[in-house]
Amino acid sequence: MSGAVAEGRWPVWKLAVVMYPFAAGAAAVNLFFIGLMVQAIGLTAISTQTSAILGLVFGVPFAWISGRWLRSLIDQAEDDT
Repeated sequence: MSGAVAEGRWPVWKLAVVMYPFAAGAAAVNLFFIGLMVQAIGLTAISTQTSAILGLVFGVPFAWISGRWLRSLIDQAEDDT
């Protein structure tokens, strides 16, 4: 299916929209923990609010990557049947 969206198939952008809350949450948690780890080298930790805001921003490209990955898994599963 070269670029055409078949009937009933979800495009990558719809999968990315569904994955966005999970991607943004994971990004926020990871940024917060990275902020805690940088205290070991003398930097200050980032606040939970900052990590949440950055998680919302970084969630967009991470959701797109997740959507593409999920689309490839679905395509692979459909090809195997």
